[in-house]
Amino acid sequence: MKPHVLQESNWKTVKDESFNIAILPWGATEAHNYHLPYGTDTILAEKVAADAAEIANRNGAGCIVLPSIAYGVNTGQMEVKLCMNMRPSTQIAIVRDILEVLDKHGIKKLVILNAHGGNAFVPIIRELSLEYPHILMSAINWWTACKPDGFFKEAGDHAGELETSCMQYVAPDLVLPLEEAGDGKERKFAIDGFKEKWAWTPRRWIYISDDTGVGNPIGATPEKGERFLKCCTEKIARFLNDLSKVKSERDQYE
Repeated sequence: MKPHVLQESNWKTVKDESFNIAILPWGATEAHNYHLPYGTDTILAEKVAADAAEIANRNGAGCIVLPSIAYGVNTGQMEVKLCMNMRPSTQIAIVRDILEVLDKHGIKKLVILNAHGGNAFVPIIRELSLEYPHILMSAINWWTACKPDGFFKEAGDHAGELETSCMQYVAPDLVLPLEEAGDGKERKFAIDGFKEKWAWTPRRWIYISDDTGVGNPIGATPEKGERFLKCCTEKIARFLNDLSKVKSERDQYE
């Protein structure tokens, strides 16, 4: 049992414990090339959240990891079989309900640990901060905590070297041999604004990738995944420790 993971904990452990930070891992259920499972994002979010909380709690951070959300915004993948889509309006309703529980039990900090590029929690936090101004909300895209340069030759954007390496380390029994993976070749936007990323529109997966991957996973190894995950986890743990010391919103500023 991991007492810092609510899903594994029990009433005997929880009833007298004082929690300071709730961590909500948020992933997705979507195709990841031919070789990675649909639950890749959720599996990695849960791993990073649990490990970071464990490290932070050694210094008294008081973290509790909530059960993960395995559905993400996948409006661009609706044509890909069983890529599950959750509307942003549904996500805000879920976060609102969770905040109601945290508020009831005196937990005044929520960290959404995101593992899916289609999820966008900034507008959700902006809106809900008006309803719960006394709860400090933040969001982390875990894979951005450390720069992939130096860890990967070609990190990739979806089911590429980065995600494949991490899954080879975390859940190797769920990863098919790389000979079975597609090359993750991406068809780029033809319009300069989209290509240069100063204009934005959702990508339609059936047009950009034949194997649902974006980025070649061929260079992936579990050793690369372990090093990168540990870098991100340790950095996020330091963030949780810093956040745990914040007594009021004003304390965030120098």
